[in-house]
Amino acid sequence: MRETAIEIHQVRAFLAVAEELHFGRAAERLEIAQPPLSRTIRQLEGELGTRLFDRTTRSVTLTPTGAALVEPARAVIEATDAAAESIRKAGAGLIGTIRVGFTTAAGGQYIAQLVRASKERNPGIDFVLETDVYTPDALPRLVDGTLDLALVRADALPTRLEGRAVVRESPVVLLARDHPLANRAELTIADLADEDFIMLPGNPSPPTRELFFHWFFAAGLRPKVVQEAPDSLMIASLVATGLGISISLDQAIAHVDSERLVTVPLAVDHPPMLMQLAHREQDANPALAQVLQTADEALPTVG
Repeated sequence: MRETAIEIHQVRAFLAVAEELHFGRAAERLEIAQPPLSRTIRQLEGELGTRLFDRTTRSVTLTPTGAALVEPARAVIEATDAAAESIRKAGAGLIGTIRVGFTTAAGGQYIAQLVRASKERNPGIDFVLETDVYTPDALPRLVDGTLDLALVRADALPTRLEGRAVVRESPVVLLARDHPLANRAELTIADLADEDFIMLPGNPSPPTRELFFHWFFAAGLRPKVVQEAPDSLMIASLVATGLGISISLDQAIAHVDSERLVTVPLAVDHPPMLMQLAHREQDANPALAQVLQTADEALPTVG
């Protein structure tokens, strides 16, 4: 069977004549002269091997074959126009998919703000949100492209990544409200030497846990971990029962709502930690550029 090679401009020409039933008006609609339009229709009829129109000096009517072609032609034009519009929007970053990694306790509020602002500005951009993605996992996934954006705790980012700090975090001690140390204005590592601790899991060990242990080891102490918990929210729930205390970062537990808990600043010789919104340098995804522009407006910046 011979394949037909119908071009889009031929379909547009056919549809214009079929809807106008007048070559002059169809030519005006297509913004071309009438002779080229007539040639295009003859070429299409030759390609299909059948007449599409009956022409007289006074009228143009569709043949049965032509009438049968109208709806398929409309579908082709609609699909072509939709595809062209999708390509245009994708190229402009108005549609696309952004994969985001973060931890809910520390970064959930910022990602929620970003998604809301992005949806208001560019509703065609979709987000795939992955929670419980800690910095050691997030950084290599940004590099290899399985994440587009991530909230990470890092003062410096690896090669090929860039970002900006959106929040500064300081260490605090999380205690049950009736704990003997709960009324202190500030605590030191030495004050916590005999306490039972609830911590994030040690395998794999998140950077914050390693840092907390480093502070104890530097003071010649070792924390007594009586229970591990998968995230800051579960840690807070366990602390509220009186099982033990925990060290956390203020932003990680800023939204823990419990009348049974208090936080006390922990005095350590360490600068505040930065949480950065990180992404690949010179990323080619136009949608990411739109999201980053929105982030500049929707999220805070700290130095």
